[in-house]
Amino acid sequence: MKKTAILCSLLLVLALVLAGCNSNSSSAGADGNAEATETTFERAQREGYISVGFANESPFAYATPDGKLTGLNVEIARLVLQRMGIEEMQGVLTEFGSLIPGLKAGRFDVITAGMYITPDRAEQVAFANPEYTIGGGLAVKAGNPYDLHSYKDIAANPEVKIAVMAGAAEFDHLTAVGVSEEQITTVPDQPSALAALQAGRVDAITMTSAALQSLMDTIDDPNIERVEDFTIAVVDGKSQQAFGSAAFRPEDNDFREAYNAELDKLKESGELLEIYQSFGFTEHELPGEVTAEEALEMW
Repeated sequence: MKKTAILCSLLLVLALVLAGCNSNSSSAGADGNAEATETTFERAQREGYISVGFANESPFAYATPDGKLTGLNVEIARLVLQRMGIEEMQGVLTEFGSLIPGLKAGRFDVITAGMYITPDRAEQVAFANPEYTIGGGLAVKAGNPYDLHSYKDIAANPEVKIAVMAGAAEFDHLTAVGVSEEQITTVPDQPSALAALQAGRVDAITMTSAALQSLMDTIDDPNIERVEDFTIAVVDGKSQQAFGSAAFRPEDNDFREAYNAELDKLKESGELLEIYQSFGFTEHELPGEVTAEEALEMW
């Protein structure tokens, strides 16, 4: 009788142990499934950090001599993400043309810095509302030997060669007004464009007006000048005044909406203008209440 009681006790203990194991396994499985189904935004809030890809394009995003990542879009993104509960922004400088592929491949969770909202890009990514509005700029050799004041002037002279960053909207603006692709040299970044102009490999370079001014401010080359009376391209009756924004994967809509909400607060509080002014921008670059959808309709 005693043996039977001991055996029953042992069986009871074993049953309780097995039940505990099963309970833990179920709990781990449930947690694993929860993490597997959480959105990028939810994961970022839980982990406290996010990976953001930036084009190496001053003044939008660049590294200081001591290695600090800064720039207009860097500081906007950093503050917006903090307000969203994501304290750490792991920023990565890369070539402009690598931003969208990197976002789609999962190397970045957000991309920004000088990226115009365009229909072609909107087929691949989901844009947040505009952070700034801006036009293009043009720099040439001193004296402007080809008398260039617009993209149409370049189209009218097949001898003229112009450099533009790979993947930049200016490439589309150039071809839209008749500049042939044979006249266009694509480069990975702004310093490469400037080097091509200084070496005489091209006769002009183009980029956003803010980026061009920032570049001109950092060089001391009397042989290069900015075309002050540059005329922004007009395509199909629409001025190519463009809007720049951060972009997300299409499935990360909750992330994009939360970003928009905090960006709106920065606009209303005046904090966005303060960031602008610290990088040489003015209230003229503020996008107003234009949404990403409205910016697309302007193309």
